[in-house]
Amino acid sequence: MKKVFKILSIDGGGIKGLYSASILKKFEEKFNCKTSDHFDMICGTSTGGLIALALSLKISAKNICEFYENKGELIFPKHKKRKIPFFGTIDYGFLKQIAKGGKYSDKGLKEALIEIFEKKQIKDCSNLLCIPSYSITEAKPKVFKFDHLKGKLSRDNEAPIIDIALATTAAPTYFPMAESEFYDNEQFIDGGVWANNPALVGLLEALNYFVGNSESKEYDSIEILSLSSLTITGGKKIGLKRERSFKDWGADLFETSMNGQSYFTDFFLSKITEIYNVDIKYIRIPSVSIATEQESLIQLDVANKQAYNLMKIKAKDQALIFEKKEEIERLFTTKKTFIIR
Repeated sequence: MKKVFKILSIDGGGIKGLYSASILKKFEEKFNCKTSDHFDMICGTSTGGLIALALSLKISAKNICEFYENKGELIFPKHKKRKIPFFGTIDYGFLKQIAKGGKYSDKGLKEALIEIFEKKQIKDCSNLLCIPSYSITEAKPKVFKFDHLKGKLSRDNEAPIIDIALATTAAPTYFPMAESEFYDNEQFIDGGVWANNPALVGLLEALNYFVGNSESKEYDSIEILSLSSLTITGGKKIGLKRERSFKDWGADLFETSMNGQSYFTDFFLSKITEIYNVDIKYIRIPSVSIATEQESLIQLDVANKQAYNLMKIKAKDQALIFEKKEEIERLFTTKKTFIIR
């Protein structure tokens, strides 16, 4: 008897991962469950990768939310403003981002990751995984996976989860490139440069190995829950300066690329479900609207109590809408069927 392959996909977005984790927290409370028990595969990019790895270790969404609130200011410490010749008064972190090797050290991030992931490896996870990164060394995308082909894959199972978490979150100009001794000092940057919404990565992995019409594949249909980060949805006013340096672009440079990729993947998946010969059900929980007055708090690296409270309010409102949907109830009340061990 054929069955449904269930995928959870979580976008990147820095500290805004608290929004995504808070939605999952509300679902876990509503349906009295752990997310890990209900999805065959979990995909996550950047901060979504951290959430995916934690969920697959059976860490509750409640504890993941506490991680963001307790460690956010350690990961993204606030910089003082300084007076700089020719620039005027400027945030010192932004100056570092322009000219001094990145806005933040990864020391605080590593410290936080060690506390939550300890010395665990990918083989300790309870779900199939797809965690996008980008290899600067090889100049190509990299997807870290749970090695699922019964000994035929031998890439990632022994890898320290901390190495993979650093590789998927190394946002250019924010953090240093990640370098992994396990991968012979290969260097990586944030998976958001090509797969900020990793739902398509998960779909392709599922179709390649698990789902299809051939007798060799155990599943004949797919259900995907794709969870957005909070994004600035209001757009910009017209008449902006056209000649823009990195100073003019600032955080918008990286975030615009991430948001564009996420939107395209969402559009692609909404269309492929109509034309592909495998039954694919796709549901996207999008960002909510952000008022202009709130935009300064909804940034990749704004980590303070005001920002946390706003993200939790937005997540609660969105969760209350989606928990009433039949698709969400089905996903969180039916168990996964792919058993790792």
